[in-house]
Amino acid sequence: MTSSGAPRRSTVKDIAAAAGVSRGTVNRVLNGGYVSPDARAAIEAAIAEVGYVPNTAARNLKRRRSEAVGFLALEPHTVLLEDPNIGAIMLGANAALSLAGYQMVSLVIDSDRDTERVARYLSGGFVDGAIIVSARAYDPITKLIGQIGLPAVYVGHPPDLANAIPFVGIDNAGSAGEITRRLMATGRRRIGMIAPALNRDSGADRLSGFRDALGDLFAPELVAEVPHYDYASGVNGMRELLRREPAVDGVFAASDAVAAGAMQVLREAGREVPGDVGVVGFDDSSWAARTQPPLSTVHQPARELGRNAAELVHRQILGDADVPHSVLLPSPVVWRQSA
Repeated sequence: MTSSGAPRRSTVKDIAAAAGVSRGTVNRVLNGGYVSPDARAAIEAAIAEVGYVPNTAARNLKRRRSEAVGFLALEPHTVLLEDPNIGAIMLGANAALSLAGYQMVSLVIDSDRDTERVARYLSGGFVDGAIIVSARAYDPITKLIGQIGLPAVYVGHPPDLANAIPFVGIDNAGSAGEITRRLMATGRRRIGMIAPALNRDSGADRLSGFRDALGDLFAPELVAEVPHYDYASGVNGMRELLRREPAVDGVFAASDAVAAGAMQVLREAGREVPGDVGVVGFDDSSWAARTQPPLSTVHQPARELGRNAAELVHRQILGDADVPHSVLLPSPVVWRQSA
């Protein structure tokens, strides 16, 4: 990566210089033509040395499109496999892109090395646009997207997102506040929160909505910060809440997977749900149906988020000048038996 964040793309000239051959010989290798085995070996070694990434869009001068869109999930691999929302967003996006005749390419970013690899890929013309999910604040991919001008849509709104880049999402703060008020209405007064992913807009906004809904009842010590929207974070967060306040009688878990982990810990501690502790989640995912009792939660329209993101990026690719800057979808409370 350069100091500006955008990688310099190596050229055929760089390969030729490193291999000690002509540019014409390099082009024959890149286009599937015949060269001597020694020349091919030298060129392949030079390609690896200079980090050459072929620009398929530039090579396809007639169409100038790859007819592919990247789906970028900025999550650890373990969380990605466990999170049903990302899978549903992906399926919704893929369905819409398929109707438009586009291929979706899934790209997982779990490390700095992944970031550099994906940055080269996005800069190489392999995709015409990108859908980005789970971006954290000030992520280098967000900076790169703005620099290279790639048509893109975010699911969610990281605080550093440029105004020119559209996003789709939900009102995380409003929905978190609504379900917290429903929890308060059941008579709970020592209400804690297991708060994942506070470096993302979704996590920070859900905490904000929770805090505003509680008002004078809000106790900072009853917010257990955890890293991810996953079951293990729910287990660890609930244990921490019980350590801080054994008399906690309500819990807002900021995802259904987190809520499921919290309910397991409460069972192990001999606390009944909802008799002793009311628990609510967020997402209305498959986790909500698997808990006992079934989980009160907020419905997140994951497939529709994916579909809308795909439609917006496709409109950008086609040159539509009237793409909306944001699309917010409804996210109602779904009340069940856990609170």
